[in-house]
Amino acid sequence: MEITAKLRYHQASPQKVRLVVDLIRGKDVQEAANILAFSKKGAARPVSKLLKSAIANAENRDDQVDIDRLYVKECFVDGGPTLKRLRPQPMGRAFRILKRQSHITLKLDTRKAEGKEN
Repeated sequence: MEITAKLRYHQASPQKVRLVVDLIRGKDVQEAANILAFSKKGAARPVSKLLKSAIANAENRDDQVDIDRLYVKECFVDGGPTLKRLRPQPMGRAFRILKRQSHITLKLDTRKAEGKEN
């Protein structure tokens, strides 16, 4: 069973958020939470909150779900709308500042039981 959580319009560059997301892809939920807790990247905190939200979605959706068997099946970052701002520069010029936004999608799934072979 696949559980999805999304964070939209996060005020950070998709390039910077992808660095954090790449760290947790394919990892168990507990290991991913530990990695995010000790990461120095600024995007680690919102991704950590998103991971907790996905776990809560899994618990709320199905009472029989085993949290220890959940893992990050898929995690990706898409670019959101870019806010364009102008910054005054010398001699009457203006330079453009691009404030980029990200859409983060996190999908959890349960691992198959290992060791049970017929």
